[in-house]
Amino acid sequence: MDLRVGDVVKVEKDEFFPADLVLLSSSYEDPICYVETTNLDGETNLKLKQALQATSYLNEDSAFKDFRGIIRCEDPNANLYSFVGNLDVAGQRYPLTLNQLLLRDSKLKNTDYIYGVVIFTGHDTKVVQNSVTPPSKRSKIEKQTDKLVYLLFAVLVLMSFTGSLVFGIATREDLQHGRMKRWYLRPDETTIYYNPKRAPIAATLQFFTALLLYSYLIPISLYVSVEIVKVLQSFLINKDLHMYYEEGDKPAHARTSNLNEELGQVDTILSDKTGTLTCNSMDFVKCSIAGTSYGYGVTEVERALARKKTSSLAQEKSDEDFHEFYMETNPLVKGFNFKDERITNGRWVNEPYSDVILKFFRLLAICHTAIPDVNEENGTVTYEAESPDEAAFVVAAREVGFEFCERSQASISINELDPLTGKKVKRIFELLKVIEFSSSRKRMSVIIRDEEGNLLLLCKGADSIMFQRLASNGREFEEHTRLHINEYANAGLRTMVLAYRQLEEVEYQRFNEEFTKAKNMIIADQEKIAEAVAETIEKDLILLGATAVEDKLQIGVPECIDKLARAGIKIWVLTGDKMETAINIGFACSLLRQGMKHIIINSETAEFDALEKSLNESAASEALKANIFHQIEKANDLLASSNESLSLIIDGKALTYALDIDVKDFFLELAISCSTVICCRSTPKQKALVTRLVKLKTRKTTLAIGDGANDVGMLQEADIGVGISGFEGMQAVMSSDIAIGQFRYMERLLLVHGHWCYRRISLMICYFFYKNIAFGFTLFFYQAYASFSGQTVYNEWCLSLYNVLFTSLPAIALGVFDQDIPARLCLKFPVLYQQGVQNVLFSWFRIIGWASNAIFSSICIFLICILGLEDQAFRRGGEVVGLEILGATMYTCVVWVVNCQMALSINYFTYIQHLFIWGGIALWYIFLLAFGAMDPSISTTAFMVFIEACAPSPSFWLILPLVLFVALLPYFTYTAIQMHFFPMSHQMIQLMYAQSDDTEFV
Repeated sequence: MDLRVGDVVKVEKDEFFPADLVLLSSSYEDPICYVETTNLDGETNLKLKQALQATSYLNEDSAFKDFRGIIRCEDPNANLYSFVGNLDVAGQRYPLTLNQLLLRDSKLKNTDYIYGVVIFTGHDTKVVQNSVTPPSKRSKIEKQTDKLVYLLFAVLVLMSFTGSLVFGIATREDLQHGRMKRWYLRPDETTIYYNPKRAPIAATLQFFTALLLYSYLIPISLYVSVEIVKVLQSFLINKDLHMYYEEGDKPAHARTSNLNEELGQVDTILSDKTGTLTCNSMDFVKCSIAGTSYGYGVTEVERALARKKTSSLAQEKSDEDFHEFYMETNPLVKGFNFKDERITNGRWVNEPYSDVILKFFRLLAICHTAIPDVNEENGTVTYEAESPDEAAFVVAAREVGFEFCERSQASISINELDPLTGKKVKRIFELLKVIEFSSSRKRMSVIIRDEEGNLLLLCKGADSIMFQRLASNGREFEEHTRLHINEYANAGLRTMVLAYRQLEEVEYQRFNEEFTKAKNMIIADQEKIAEAVAETIEKDLILLGATAVEDKLQIGVPECIDKLARAGIKIWVLTGDKMETAINIGFACSLLRQGMKHIIINSETAEFDALEKSLNESAASEALKANIFHQIEKANDLLASSNESLSLIIDGKALTYALDIDVKDFFLELAISCSTVICCRSTPKQKALVTRLVKLKTRKTTLAIGDGANDVGMLQEADIGVGISGFEGMQAVMSSDIAIGQFRYMERLLLVHGHWCYRRISLMICYFFYKNIAFGFTLFFYQAYASFSGQTVYNEWCLSLYNVLFTSLPAIALGVFDQDIPARLCLKFPVLYQQGVQNVLFSWFRIIGWASNAIFSSICIFLICILGLEDQAFRRGGEVVGLEILGATMYTCVVWVVNCQMALSINYFTYIQHLFIWGGIALWYIFLLAFGAMDPSISTTAFMVFIEACAPSPSFWLILPLVLFVALLPYFTYTAIQMHFFPMSHQMIQLMYAQSDDTEFV
């Protein structure tokens, strides 16, 4: 049934919400429910939604019998992260927020059922408001092919016009003083077409006749053939077992076949980091508590740095010990890769600051919005958290001995180790307030009451925010903690600071009243007002320490990036991480290399802070912009004077000014001259803007790759969008052109499939133009020979079947199966990829070369056939060559020449190609026999021409090898000279491969 605004609906567990709803009640006693929003924002973590207490009693159908209410809310809009409205029930007005909003296409999880009232349906829902028409993408080769077709059409018109002009002049002069020059056309008896008195009309009719006759120059079947080839190429990509991600059961998936050849021409890759280069599976590795660093784990960044230069750690250990020490195994517990016997197995109670350690891990177990999910079969507990970091914190607390086990709307329970008794005890904390994390606040807090009645505020957040909120008596461990945080950042770890404070009852009551009032406001600035109130209580904190979690690199990422860089592909990373973390991840994944100079454009400096404080907002903005412009100019000067490889690292705030209309050209000039670009603290909008800038200004092929909903804009802006089908939902995949399971498959996707597809499509299109031009110009030359009379030399059926039966299948086989070198050599010699980037195989020089070869072939075919047959006798009666014999012989030569040209062009023969090439030639003879045996009313000029005239004549068989030799000699000669004296990169590899006995080539 159709839903209308105001309808009350019941949604059960694991069902999708059919419209945008306001939550009224749920199966829980507390009116809460859990929602999965994967289809909206790509996040797999569950969101907690809570109904108003005023409607919580409506938990069965009969309860709605006498229920009446009025909802007033904002107009339909695309903002997924805000909602303003109110509900009037029983004379009371209650504010509605995002906590009560259930969006269409999200799914109900861990809740038996909910009741909700419809507020937006159809095109008014937020998910539809957010939907955009996906951009239409076409490859550069396809666009260039269109230009070629237009050019050929211009040639066709020119040929037709030339022929009609010559024909018109000849017709006008056909009958003079009663004598006929072209007596066989009987200009004295014709009506219009050959009438000398009406020569202009005759010329006009000849023009249109010629347009139809020479239309075989235009390869209409090319588009159909290319589409068939691209679909088959996509099938081969999808079925490539080397790109199958077994762990996630995710094969590669070419979601569109339009861009296969574009994969072989990528100049710049713009990549997300988290979930794309890394696993987005956080492991708790280290922590700093009370000024002491715990955790002996060595991160991938540290391993990479140790490989680049000799570290003190490497000097202390032998090579064998060093290898064992660094090659960490996967953690036994997902999210927990912490190794330190001082903390684990309850030994933390023996540490000097055991009380601080208890508060530290208790904070991790309480300060979150995670949801415990108990497996009913084996009793194990897993956690659904809003982020992988948060899940890692809860798991870490559990593994140390502080197990979060239960939460309700009003309380949270943990099983923790009692340091006095040494036994596990269950502690229940009253949950008074949750002040949620936001990108502007960069922190999260909870206010609880413990079992002794103490009011506590527990807070965790970014170091840049937290340190400035510490009390003067809460900075005891600040110096050591800052030092540890810098060490963790240099090791590529994500850090978070933990602190707390004890509250007075009066202070909390005052805050609660103001915070509740702010939350109940229905104005645009409601969120800012609530944040301002929260700041009044999130102060005077006492520092406990800091956490450090590792987002591991995906397997094979450094090797893949190194190989792509050797292929000449520029790689940009657009990440939300802080600059130190991004730089060290860059070293770990081979984006940044030792000896490479780094150009850093950073807005987080004391100079910038002073400008912002000393000036008003607009003046500060102009001053900051001028400063960024000065840094870019200075970097460009350095670039001009340096021959070294350079990298550019820029943060999000600086990037905002760098993308301004009067600065972006200078920024791009700098960026494209660098080997590597890393944009830190980038927003989704900035990712899309950078991608658009690179694509439009460089006019080279860009490829964007990402895994989350925040990457959708970037994927759609790029020439090619590649989605990682990981664990962040399907938004990126659904917006992509190609989906793969891991970043490392980019190596094979581009260097093997991209190179092959580019080469195959380029050669196939060139060959198509070659065979059509060769065929079309034989028609033109015969027309010139026949005074442009409009008489075709070939049978009508032969004209129609040329592109269908006799020449198309070899071209399709070429487009699907041809290989210049095997896959392993494509990967071994990545420099070969530059053929596509530089468009070597589909340049105008190469296209003109193919066209010239085609014209030369058509001249050879026509002249040799005309000169070789005009004095020959055919059939038993010794008749001279007629139109039907000339046509059959020329057509036979055309079929042989274009198919043998294909055989010369192919690098990698398969049985299918042999079948199509030689089968196409054999099919022509079979057709000539079968069609010639039909009634003359059907076969017309082909009637018995092969059996009676051509086959018995030696001339027919002798002309063929002569035509083949003369027509193919230029191509053969050019190829031989070019291969031996001016070899292309793939030809050099072929020569090495053919001559080498080294097993590494096998």
